[in-house]
Amino acid sequence: MAVTTQKSTEYTNSTADPITTQARPDEMHGRLRIMFFTHDQDGAGDATSSVALGKLPAGRVRVLTSLSRVYCNWTTSSATLDLGFDAYTNADGTAVTADPDGLIDGLSVDTVGYFTLEGALAGLKATGGTYTFDSKDGVVIRATSQDTAIASGDDLVGYLIYVID
Repeated sequence: MAVTTQKSTEYTNSTADPITTQARPDEMHGRLRIMFFTHDQDGAGDATSSVALGKLPAGRVRVLTSLSRVYCNWTTSSATLDLGFDAYTNADGTAVTADPDGLIDGLSVDTVGYFTLEGALAGLKATGGTYTFDSKDGVVIRATSQDTAIASGDDLVGYLIYVID
């Protein structure tokens, strides 16, 4: 074996002479933004009930799931939380179908408390705990209780951190 000194793809691009590939703001020097949300369930909701948490802006947005957190007080036994998004249109005009668990699939929220929204999806882990949207009109982020009912008065409070600009 030999000692190696290498560069990330983004650093390689930024140090090329001449620069032929400009880094996008969500990759380098972008601005962090916060989408804060509070939800108090009004009336009971059966399994597969959902909550629209907010809408990300149009354009290229990188959600940093590992920095995003939620306080969840879903009191039904064995509750799990899925985090996904509604259907939207990509910036290039192609339709993207809704994916109710595109960000998190089955986060156990059986015990009331604070949770990171990183989840365990291999695709997100492989991108450093991030998910990139490139939408024409923005993207609605949605939390869903796939398995159990949401009781009246259950709470979901937190924030998504994302990079844009």
